[in-house]
Amino acid sequence: MTLFINPESLFVSPQELETLRSSAEILILDASWHMPATGKDAYEDYLNEHIPGAVFFDIDAISDKKTDLPHMLPSAEFFSHAMSKLGLTNESHAVVYDSLGLFSAPRLWWTLQVFGLRKISILAGGLPAWKSKGLPLEAGPADSRPGQFEASFDASLVANAQEVASALNSGATQVLDARSAERFRGDVPEPRPGLRSGHMPGALNLPFQELIENGRLSHKENLEKAFQNSGLDLQKPLIATCGSGLTACILSLAVAATGRAIPKVYDGSWSEWGGAGHLPVEKT
Repeated sequence: MTLFINPESLFVSPQELETLRSSAEILILDASWHMPATGKDAYEDYLNEHIPGAVFFDIDAISDKKTDLPHMLPSAEFFSHAMSKLGLTNESHAVVYDSLGLFSAPRLWWTLQVFGLRKISILAGGLPAWKSKGLPLEAGPADSRPGQFEASFDASLVANAQEVASALNSGATQVLDARSAERFRGDVPEPRPGLRSGHMPGALNLPFQELIENGRLSHKENLEKAFQNSGLDLQKPLIATCGSGLTACILSLAVAATGRAIPKVYDGSWSEWGGAGHLPVEKT
């Protein structure tokens, strides 16, 4: 199934969320996450300050525990149970944000799409934009009301290593890497130990930072220009990848924001590919 969404429904402003947040169908989710090397604790930050009523979505805890790959998608059953505890229902309108503006929230946006929720928005500018408007904050754990969410897994949004390898071999589907140019070229070591440096032969590179301005997704014209400069042909299918399946979701979000179908994300990304000796790697 090819999934299109209305770009107009992708984002809500801080002022709109302030008006909406008392609605029973709105569930606000803080999806903040930090790279391990930063030494920051996203949950601790959440406890210090968050949007009133927001619940914390732990990207690492709500993940597949049968693999050592970071924050891989869990089973539909596990996700249903975890999200029901956070107060999600199949009728909820989820509004997700993160503390950096636009970094980890797209991963939850994509994950919720994968598991069948269709009313999902991202807070434009994230927590920094909320705070810049002088809107209220609260501290401590949220009092979440239990919900009842029944997940249904949408495989059309997820790619595995075998599918990525087939795409690279055939050229019929493009693979776009959101990592920095230095990591893509293999000029610097990977931040995760034990991974080879470089990229998948035939992959294209579009660092996710080039799609973001002041903590927000760039305007459509700038997104289109960035796609073009990367060599991407958006008439062809696309698989987004990155270091661990997180910033690849920014690529997926950016494509969806231009009115095109949501691209697949390679969930294992370089954490899987770069650690698997049998998968080809090149440096440029």
